[in-house]
Amino acid sequence: MKKVPKALVARISRIRLVILDVDGVLTDGRLYYGADGEALKVFNTLDGHGMKMLAESGVALAIISGRASKALQQRAKDLDVSHVMMGVGDKAVAYRALLKKCKLAQGAVASIGDDVPDLPILLHCGFSAAVPAAPDEVKSRVDLVTTHAGGQGAVREFCEIIMRAQGTLDAVMQKYLD
Repeated sequence: MKKVPKALVARISRIRLVILDVDGVLTDGRLYYGADGEALKVFNTLDGHGMKMLAESGVALAIISGRASKALQQRAKDLDVSHVMMGVGDKAVAYRALLKKCKLAQGAVASIGDDVPDLPILLHCGFSAAVPAAPDEVKSRVDLVTTHAGGQGAVREFCEIIMRAQGTLDAVMQKYLD
């Protein structure tokens, strides 16, 4: 896991909402199609548990995805994601609407993405990250690039970075250690 520069820790400590992209972040970015044309997605259980731990620590979760799918809808339900926006054509509009709905300033939001459609959120939130496979145009504009790939622990890493910076990871982990 990457060491977070001290300058970022203060910003991360103010995070109250994490916005996640899906394809390439919660998944490995590949799209599988079944015989009937339905898109199949593969999610990582480590990422899911990281999301649950982050929510338990007091940080709300949101998903803003350009693609709508029943698989994503079910996964978000399984993880009790507070806000799910699918089939979003303009992520900037969705982001502003979510900020208004949650009554949050941009500095209270963190986001992780993998491609240029995510930039309207990544460029205007308090803490931003990208996965290693993201284009250089994205990676050069975020605060952090995860060591883990999308769909292979990047979200878990992102969640743990936030919990460490906020000093909540040890408390969340304690129930597993007793």
